[in-house]
Amino acid sequence: MTILIDRDQVISGPALVPAARDLARDAELTIGLINNMPDPALKATERQFMKLLQAAAGPRRIRFHCFSLPSVKRSPEAKWHVESEYSDLSDLARGKFDGLIVTGAEPIAPELDQEPYWRDLTNLIDWAKTSTRSTIWSCLAAHAAVLHLDGIERRRLPAKCHGVFDCEVVTSDSLTHAAPAPLKVSHSRLNEIAESDLVQAGYQVLTRSAQAGVDVFVRQYASRFVFFQGHPEYDALSLQREYLRDIGRYLTRQRENYPRLPVSYFDPATEEKLARFEKKATHQRHPALTNELPRLNLRADIGAGNAAAVLFRNWLRHLGEGADASMAELAEGVLAPR
Repeated sequence: MTILIDRDQVISGPALVPAARDLARDAELTIGLINNMPDPALKATERQFMKLLQAAAGPRRIRFHCFSLPSVKRSPEAKWHVESEYSDLSDLARGKFDGLIVTGAEPIAPELDQEPYWRDLTNLIDWAKTSTRSTIWSCLAAHAAVLHLDGIERRRLPAKCHGVFDCEVVTSDSLTHAAPAPLKVSHSRLNEIAESDLVQAGYQVLTRSAQAGVDVFVRQYASRFVFFQGHPEYDALSLQREYLRDIGRYLTRQRENYPRLPVSYFDPATEEKLARFEKKATHQRHPALTNELPRLNLRADIGAGNAAAVLFRNWLRHLGEGADASMAELAEGVLAPR
């Protein structure tokens, strides 16, 4: 899948091809999304990142390519979508990418290095260190990257970190320039990376939450690696979809424990209704109960997308500085007397 994001329009393109360079306009950025999210969230993740990049791009054109690790297990329908709509992962090495975004995947194995996609993912980490200007690692991908790079192991949380959390900027950095205070960021994970482990290994923590812990952290290689423990790309309903999915899994006995409410997400009246539904579900556990779920209303102050818009605008600016420098060198070579 090749998408051209140009100001206020999104145009599909047929293939992964080298971008034509126009010296008269801003340099075009080429960005890849390695979408490893579980099947129900696969297409939603594409849309979220495309919408986010479109909002953050301003006048700059972005050539956006979707990939997925071939070793991520897929249903037949999702596999068909990836095979027919996504570019082949081998095309990464043949293209020139300014930036890369790598999502997490739903855990299958008890340890990250036992996941079926581990080798593909670590090969991607090693490639991105020298072949992009910057790469974003999101949620589980962030945990996998620091484990591979520095042997930092994630820690299991006593309960799922799930909700919208207020994060504060703790280090001045171009990535968080003009960020709102607080940054409201969605988190949805069963594990965490301890800040002390990151600092000891040389990572720089940019934002953190008193409740959720480290949010954004960075490390400089030839490429600047940006790590999100949360999901700034989530839209307003992403956490709701996950919560309802987990309720369904509980009712069909695919999970043992009833899911906790997402933090600071539903309005008080909805939380009361859901608490009553939980009591009924634990006493009358049956899939048919999903038909009795109450109407859900979100809090008015969750700020979906606000933090992401700032972070990604600054990230694109960082990528653009490198692209503009390359364009200047190219123009100098084109215009120089022969």
